[in-house]
Amino acid sequence: MTIIILSLNTQIKLSVSTLNVQECVDWVISPECGGIDVFIGTVRNATKGKAVVRLEFEAYEKMAVKELEKITQQAFDKWPVQKVLIHHRTGVLQIGEIPVVIAVAAAHRDAAFDACRYIIDTLKQTVPIWKKEIFEDGEVWVAAHP
Repeated sequence: MTIIILSLNTQIKLSVSTLNVQECVDWVISPECGGIDVFIGTVRNATKGKAVVRLEFEAYEKMAVKELEKITQQAFDKWPVQKVLIHHRTGVLQIGEIPVVIAVAAAHRDAAFDACRYIIDTLKQTVPIWKKEIFEDGEVWVAAHP
């Protein structure tokens, strides 16, 4: 399922489809913005010395979108940002694939950096998207901040 919330300055997407980083960057570019910060999360091949085979992401979609909207609004309230984009994948992802892209545009870089870090940190703490790491000898659901 793909869920997109699109307004003039906000885009939120949950999808099983591959995320396109360049499309994300292109969407936040704006003539009034001198700074764009982009966070790209990728599936790494190991955790704590154990080889990862793949990741699986599940989401409570309706609640996840509401929480992402809330986080986005908080970013607009806390920093002078112009545009915010959050795209997150669900489903099975292989090593090197991209589960999350966050892009923030602001007139100045400090606001873009600060808002982008806030968004990814808060997303991992509060949004009902769960990650399962699959190893050759088992699997484990991962808490964002154990």
